[in-house]
This record gives sequence, C-alpha cells and structure tokens, in this order.
Amino acid sequence: MPLENRPQFHRIPLRKRNPAVVRALNPMLVTYLEASRDLCETDSILFGAALAVCRIIGAKLPTAGRATRQSSAIPAWKKRIEDRIAKARALIGRLRSFRSGNNRPRVVRTVRMAFAGTNISLSQPDITQKLTERIDDLKQKIAAWGKRIRRFSERSRRFNQSRLFQSDQKRLYKSMERIKVCGADPGPDQADTVGFWRGLWSEPVNHNEGPWMEVVASQSASVTPMDPVTITPETWLRRSVGPRTRKVRGSTDCIITG
Repeated sequence: MPLENRPQFHRIPLRKRNPAVVRALNPMLVTYLEASRDLCETDSILFGAALAVCRIIGAKLPTAGRATRQSSAIPAWKKRIEDRIAKARALIGRLRSFRSGNNRPRVVRTVRMAFAGTNISLSQPDITQKLTERIDDLKQKIAAWGKRIRRFSERSRRFNQSRLFQSDQKRLYKSMERIKVCGADPGPDQADTVGFWRGLWSEPVNHNEGPWMEVVASQSASVTPMDPVTITPETWLRRSVGPRTRKVRGSTDCIITG
C-alpha cells in the first residue's frame, strides 16, 4: 500500500491485555528492522506491526484507501438551519415587496401563507403594522438561528481540536498557524518615529495642575515621611537563608535547622 494511502490508526484503548500484546510483538520487530534497507521499508514494517496489534486486540480499523481526515461536507443539522434562514429571508423580501405596493398574485399568495392560521386579513387597515411586526419576528428568528450555528460550530471546533490534540499534536499546531498578511505600504520612517516619541518623553513640559495640588500639598505637610529603606545583599541573604530552628515534638535534644 502506498504511504499516502495508509490509514491513520487510532489510539489503543487502555486495557490490561493491550500493553501485553505490544510487549510480545516488540522483540519480533528486531529481526525485521535490522534487515531494513531504507526508511520506507522501516515504515512498512512498523505499519504492519501496528496493523497486527489492532487485529489481535480487536480494535476498529480505519478503511484502507480512504482519507482519514474529517469530511468537509456540511452537517445535516447545519443544512437544515441554513435552509430555514434562506426561506425566512425570501419571505421577508416578499413581505417588504407587498408593503411597498407590489400586488402581484405570487406575492399576495406568499403573504397570505405567511399569515395562515391567524385572524389577520390583507384588507385590514393596520395591515402595514402587521407586516412590520411579522418582518421583525422573522429577523429575530434569523438572528437566533445564526447564533445557534455559531455556537454549534464553535463547540464542534473545540471538540475536534481536543481530539486532534490527543492523536496528532503536530497537525493541530499546524492547523492553528495563521498566514502572515503583509501590507504593500512601506513601514514608518525611523526618523519620524524617533522624533515623535522624543517629543513626548524627552522635552520638558510645564504642567498647570490647578489649585487642587496646593490643597493636597497643604494637607500632606503634617505627614511624617517614612524612613528610607535600604536593602543590601547581606540583608536579603540573612532574611532568606537565615537559620531557623524548631524542636521536634516528643524530643528535647533533636533540633532541625533549616
């Protein structure tokens, strides 16, 4: 079987018998691996050993020749919700067309179907308000369906990433890489950048704080400043690794020093 068509095996279930089977087959591989001539042959030997282990323990084997990656087909639940959204948007278009004065038979028939099961008639004087309420109701449903799709998609993405992290971490990290998008515009000029930040931080500025600073200074005049604290390396070492002794319960002679 070509290398690109070989299926990817799942992780072996954690059972008591499975590690014993692997330990029994490992010594048998020594003879075949020593006679291997290239990397392709070594890969074929390891693939055959893994296939033998799966058949012995009764593990589920992936279908040969079929891609092991997940299918890109749209799930059935997502397709159903998208169909609902498409029908609701089409109905909103017909309702807006009727509200603007389009009285074609096809449009009128669709509007009557939208109000089927209610006591609303198209000849009522407040039909415009009823159309607006129906359109707003459909918009809210579309928003709710869209949130449902996003929520389910996010949950499916997290589930697939967690499962891929257990089976193939390299492929997971590769899928999470983002392509760098570099703009065509040139970068900022170095002289302009230096001048901008130097004007903010290097040039002295006289600030006018207002009278409230004088009030705060007068209130803090009676506060005694704290004595400056100087920490030397000797002080730090004496506090961190100084001797600490304690007596052991039940003994008067043994002292633990730390």
